[in-house]
Amino acid sequence: MNDRSHLLTEQRLPESMRLDAMSIDEAIDLMNRQDQEAVQAVARIRPDITRATEIVVAALRQGGRLIYYGAGTSGRLGVLDASECPPTFRVDPNLVQGVIAGGPEAMFRAKEGAEDSPEGGAADVDAKQVGPNDVVMGIAAGGTTPYVHGALRRAKELGAKTIFLSCVQVVPNEPPVDVTLRPLVGPEVLTGSTRLKAGTATKLVLNTITTIAMVQLGKVYENLMVDLRASNIKLWDRGARIVATLTGLDRDHAMELLRAADGHVKLAVVMHKRHVSAGEARLFLDKAGGKLREAVHES
Repeated sequence: MNDRSHLLTEQRLPESMRLDAMSIDEAIDLMNRQDQEAVQAVARIRPDITRATEIVVAALRQGGRLIYYGAGTSGRLGVLDASECPPTFRVDPNLVQGVIAGGPEAMFRAKEGAEDSPEGGAADVDAKQVGPNDVVMGIAAGGTTPYVHGALRRAKELGAKTIFLSCVQVVPNEPPVDVTLRPLVGPEVLTGSTRLKAGTATKLVLNTITTIAMVQLGKVYENLMVDLRASNIKLWDRGARIVATLTGLDRDHAMELLRAADGHVKLAVVMHKRHVSAGEARLFLDKAGGKLREAVHES
């Protein structure tokens, strides 16, 4: 059994040595101050996050997928980020996926032993039929998770682009990858509990990569989620408000326009800006690669 005591996330934080003797207010203040370390750790690796995002964007544009592999908290954060992409950006659920060691049940009940199998990681990569157009990101806050290492090595063999997200210094036998993301958050307030600062840093990184990637793919105009198709009362309301904001129409006329566009916000905006039918607006969007800014501004 390997000794992991030297890893940053396994070391003791001097400021929290008296955690059990602190008042509630003191403990909350300590955790808040330590959470800020996660934000700074992510800021320090911005060039690496930029490179990782560029790789993801290139893959998605070529019809590839982004697939996260992780165990425990790291796996759950990957599944969470992936599951939020379809409702936020109206993408196919297969575009961004999260796989957790132990299968879907591990989302709700820990299956700690599942993380110890590199063969399990490799098998889960094979199950997704990973190929050269895909990007596989292995997430292991503590850096050593065999399941994640196995997934990354197998993905590399299959020609996929690979990214490793870890919150500790380099560990022996790390898998070779295209980009390593290493937000070094330091020791946790509760020693070894990587659901704290390491988990926060992980979520920040994943949020950044998928959000900026979707912006690059034309899912956003200004800072609005315009790639929306109204399919329920809430989304008809939100869609009409977005159309009203971007066209200057009052809500009733915005809703009328949205209905003429079959609930598609981008289509409605192009119809108004270009003074064209839905069919003609769709041609403008297709020519612009789905990017609303180009569809409404290009000559």
